[in-house]
Amino acid sequence: MAGIRRSSYYKWNNRLESEADHENTVVLTAMIQLYTEVKGIYGYRRMTMNINRSLNKQYNHKRIYRLMKSVNMKSVIRKKKKNYMPSTLQITAENVLNREFQTDKPNQKWVTDVTEFKLTNGQKAYLSAILDLCDKSIVSYVLGRSNNNQLVFDTFDLAVAANPYAKPLFHSDRGFQYTNRQFKKRLDIINATQSMSRVGRCIDNGPMEGFWGIIKSEMYYLHKFHTYEELKQAIEKYIDFYNMRRLQKNLRGLAPMEYRNQTLVA
Repeated sequence: MAGIRRSSYYKWNNRLESEADHENTVVLTAMIQLYTEVKGIYGYRRMTMNINRSLNKQYNHKRIYRLMKSVNMKSVIRKKKKNYMPSTLQITAENVLNREFQTDKPNQKWVTDVTEFKLTNGQKAYLSAILDLCDKSIVSYVLGRSNNNQLVFDTFDLAVAANPYAKPLFHSDRGFQYTNRQFKKRLDIINATQSMSRVGRCIDNGPMEGFWGIIKSEMYYLHKFHTYEELKQAIEKYIDFYNMRRLQKNLRGLAPMEYRNQTLVA
């Protein structure tokens, strides 16, 4: 049926496995195990970083991509678009951050936002988080049933308690929680500089929006959550994974907390 010679078939069938074939088998076995552990959320780029680290090798991403393709291994994540609603402004600040998302020390630049999750019963939950631009770690987070001032206040208080000497540039959108006078007082107490995105410019808070995309693609969209507690446990588990074990190319192939600890020691 294939139209090949009988002798060619037996030559192929009796061939000896080459060193490259053997190495590919070892790598593919490790890839399948890792893919199963992370429930398919890794694409070829992140798979390359993790395989190189676990096997102490420097495989090219093209080779990893080719091996993934050979067994139809694809990332299960998908991107979702977010609709933005204008808010009524009270106290505003200039865009001091100005899309300068890089910094060489922890606690110099924090960004924050609140995002929404829906349960299968129609109820909603809201996640507030603060991200450090130095190491992309989640400094603090709070999940609540209502999108209110207290949710944001509690998130900020947890971040300050964990980093009592921090005086960061604090960037947010122009949501009602961040334009609140009580929140401004909290910033003033620790001598933080307030910065806000321009109206309709979500890219001004790009790293925080990027994290929402990551957690929803790699965790939330892959499962159905029937209760608030199920969602809460999944978020706690994922953020621990993100901070402690999710390697990032821009952090020299380290997880956020690994990079943060090295930076603090240095």
